[in-house]
Amino acid sequence: MTEEAQPATRFGFVAVLGAPNAGKSTLINRIVGAKVSIVSPKVQTTRTRVLGIVIRDTSQLVFIDTPGIFTPRKRLDRAMVDAAWKGAADADQIAVVVDSERGFDRNTRRIVEQIKKGTALVLNKVDRVPRENLLALAQSINDVAQFQETFMISALNGDGVDDLTDFFASHVPDGPWMFPEDQLSDMPMRLMAAEVVREQLFLQLHQELPYALTVETEDWKTLKDGSARISAVIIIERESHKGMVLGKRGQRIKEVGAAARKELETMFDSKVHLFLHVKVRQDWKEKAEHYRALGLEFPS
Repeated sequence: MTEEAQPATRFGFVAVLGAPNAGKSTLINRIVGAKVSIVSPKVQTTRTRVLGIVIRDTSQLVFIDTPGIFTPRKRLDRAMVDAAWKGAADADQIAVVVDSERGFDRNTRRIVEQIKKGTALVLNKVDRVPRENLLALAQSINDVAQFQETFMISALNGDGVDDLTDFFASHVPDGPWMFPEDQLSDMPMRLMAAEVVREQLFLQLHQELPYALTVETEDWKTLKDGSARISAVIIIERESHKGMVLGKRGQRIKEVGAAARKELETMFDSKVHLFLHVKVRQDWKEKAEHYRALGLEFPS
């Protein structure tokens, strides 16, 4: 009796590019089947590259959730856009995600023109747009960069996402898997905790304040009962912002903490004790250490 030959395995990185708020993070969370990247209705929520890992038949796929690509004006903007393009440069495959409602806007055109030849064009939110408009949109984008395939999906409800995942599973290179089968992301838990707090701040704060703050995990201790004691600091630019984050009698920060704690307990499958503090650091966007905490390179 001879042993049956094991099926050949595939492994590859898939960079997910797109303009801000195209639905990249929602798509990756849908593909992975778990939350690995934070999501909010505001643009530019994702600041760093996030890896979402999924197994499809004999293929292990690592999806790189990149910050939205737009015209950078400030140092943090440049760091985010640089991270997105670096993710594309490191990838075996590329998916360009387009908000079908917004269409072929300036940011999307810049992406398509720069990659010249894309792997997969992904029209998202197709449930909100008439089919004839989708066909015209797909044609106009493919006229600029010839994509190998075009997919029409809804990342929110999952329509078309399986076909997209199957496509990448069959197109990544042959090779051994690089991550354990049960690993869903490479994001350190300290960074994930900070990101979940920042997500709740994005959801609860309005106007421009979320873009003027960052969150860092200062301390993490695993207690004897297996629970986690996490201390995180919300860093803001101005003293006048503190009241907005704290809320009347500290109510807003309590609500942010409660929602973030609940989310983290689900993600980590353990009890979490979360303590939030607010600090004013006017020049945090000019300090390299805060970029490192976000997993970003500090641009010169």
